Amino acid sequence: MTIIKDTDQADSFGTNKVLLAAPRGYCAGVDRAVIAVEKALDHYGAPIYVRKQIVHNKHVVASLERRGAIFVDEVDEAPEGCIMVFSAHGVSPAVIEAAEARNQQTIDATCPLVTKVHREVQRFDKEGYDILLVGHEGHEEVEGTAGEAPHAVQLVDGPEGIAKAKIKDPSKVIWLSQTTLSVDETMETVIKLREKFPTLQNPPSDDICYATQNRQVAIKKVGAESDLVIVVGSANSSNTVRLVEVALDAGAKAAYRVDDATEIDEKWFEGVKTVGISSGASVPEDLVDGVLAYLAERGYGDVRTVTTAEEDVQFSLPKELRKDLKAAGEDVSNKGPRS
Repeated sequence: MTIIKDTDQADSFGTNKVLLAAPRGYCAGVDRAVIAVEKALDHYGAPIYVRKQIVHNKHVVASLERRGAIFVDEVDEAPEGCIMVFSAHGVSPAVIEAAEARNQQTIDATCPLVTKVHREVQRFDKEGYDILLVGHEGHEEVEGTAGEAPHAVQLVDGPEGIAKAKIKDPSKVIWLSQTTLSVDETMETVIKLREKFPTLQNPPSDDICYATQNRQVAIKKVGAESDLVIVVGSANSSNTVRLVEVALDAGAKAAYRVDDATEIDEKWFEGVKTVGISSGASVPEDLVDGVLAYLAERGYGDVRTVTTAEEDVQFSLPKELRKDLKAAGEDVSNKGPRS
């Protein structure tokens, strides 16, 4: 397999080619959350309990389970006094209170960008705003964010959500969003919301995370030039599912999501000359490597990396974990063994 950086040597391609989107895969929030569980296992020993999936990727979850992590749906499914990690998607105050009631030692691995949206909800609730939260019903991040002020937050999930939305004061209504949405889809919703509520205010800063936006920009460029796009990631990963939709909207003739190379269908390649590849923000790079190896075996060995942004964001480990690691003289950097 030959990997060509960007577009400089595109003329060296044979008939079949692969366009590899960059950025792709792990974002800073996911990396932080996964490393937090790994370091907690090393420091405290197994078992470590995690509420919900630490990130939405079944391979990552399975790998951590093999090391001794136990994933539960709710904190009352774990023993009193245990180590409990909150996932990258965030939790509501009610979940925190439930863990405290069971004397669980909590480690909050919520992505700092999700925490930012939580803080916005708290602020605008105190100021008496109606908060219209654009997002997908049932998603863990939405549940945690709305739980900060359930009396003030109204979920807007598609046209039905817009129709149901009601406000008290036209001068105090603001929209916020789930961090992993499609940028284009979100703005379409906001435009329709503003038709109903002309005084609708924008968030103080962009809620859709930098990594989600960067991956969508990259897949747009790749999708526009591809006969087939394959996005690696799990079905419950919102940002992964959005990448498939964005690729199709950008002009890809076909686009599919797979957890790994074993889910690729040979029938997809009929008449395909150019294959685009990307991965969701909770996907380890080895899963992408598996897809590239699969393609190389079938004549798609010339790979060009299409780079639309460079990322160097890094978040520090959760403060609860840093404190204990520091007290024990252990490494508190955001680096650890890869699962």
